[in-house]
Amino acid sequence: MKQLLLELTEPLAPTLDDFAVGQNQELLYGLRQFAARSSSEHFMYLWGAPSSGKTHLLQALAQAPQARYIPASSASREQMTYDATCSLYLLDNCEQLDAEQQIDAFALFNQIREHNAYLVSSGNVAPAVLPVREDLRTRMGWGLIYQLHALTDADKITSLQQAAQSRGWRLAPEILPYLITHYRRDMRSLTQALAALDQCSMETQRRMTLPLLREVLRGVLHDSAPDGLPPAAETATAPTKEWQSEHHEPRLI
Repeated sequence: MKQLLLELTEPLAPTLDDFAVGQNQELLYGLRQFAARSSSEHFMYLWGAPSSGKTHLLQALAQAPQARYIPASSASREQMTYDATCSLYLLDNCEQLDAEQQIDAFALFNQIREHNAYLVSSGNVAPAVLPVREDLRTRMGWGLIYQLHALTDADKITSLQQAAQSRGWRLAPEILPYLITHYRRDMRSLTQALAALDQCSMETQRRMTLPLLREVLRGVLHDSAPDGLPPAAETATAPTKEWQSEHHEPRLI
């Protein structure tokens, strides 16, 4: 179980394939074109609320050849200097650029345009109201602009159901609603939690039930809780009836 929990807490490398699309079909199509360097547009700006998937998408694009991921919070001048060996630049969280970084970003935009390379940038608001210098704000609006629509809980459940069916996982109806309200909200973590549940089910020869999911999540939350604070799962109501049902009155799920 300890190794299982370790695997659950270690994030996997993001990909475009494991991004839950929701209302963002056109955006995902455009990103695939940027990854292949086949788009007629060379600049794209994504904006949306925190945890809407911007960083996931830019880090997924970074898996493509000759791509460079640049987090604004720690971007160096070297990272924001054009390099002939790199043709796709990914500037994340532009609202965090400080004054010097904005100068470097301005120069990078111009260099990318001059060399016919590609750039995808992101921020928490539309470029027209991004808190950066005016000339940089203008350049962020040069190409395609997409608002990233966050998934609804219904979207998440539908996507997780499809993932479960494709992997042959038999889930009780109450598992997914519980998972999305008691664990991390991003799809990557939710999918990893289901994979961990499946692995634990096989190792312990127990069904994929809500009590077993609670045990998996309780272990993860306990290991990640700050010192001196009780893990969140410990505050949940004990599943006495469900536990008894699982151990004394087995039923198919």
